[in-house]
Amino acid sequence: PGRVVTLLEDCGACTWGVAYEVRGEQISASLEYLNMREAVLGGYDTKLVKFHPQEKDAEEPILALVYIATPQNPSYLGPASEEDIAAQIIVSSGCAGHNIEYLLRLADFMRYFCPQAEDKHLFSIEEALISILPCLYYTEESLEET
Repeated sequence: PGRVVTLLEDCGACTWGVAYEVRGEQISASLEYLNMREAVLGGYDTKLVKFHPQEKDAEEPILALVYIATPQNPSYLGPASEEDIAAQIIVSSGCAGHNIEYLLRLADFMRYFCPQAEDKHLFSIEEALISILPCLYYTEESLEET
């Protein structure tokens, strides 16, 4: 139904984000849900990676489960310019909401929780989307002005 943030395999890359810890009875139910959504239906590969918590008292990295996109996924849209991605986002929504909100919330999260991460790609898409939005929303007054 639209663009989502997708991890692509890149052995030398770094990804910023949040890790969630599940315990006890949560493990089985969480893995069952995620494997169905991401691996079976979503066409992602499952990988274990080292996660480095930002907390100062974290001694060593922990293992985290991530889902990596594969081009074999029939919904995989592949690379595109920031402008094309923004245009796709504007017209897309899914069961969790509109892709515009998804992008804006993600950009806000990165600014607030990961200010040291410089995600130029993400912020370029956000900028392209924001520049397109006024063109889509108009009133009779704005039409009379032109």
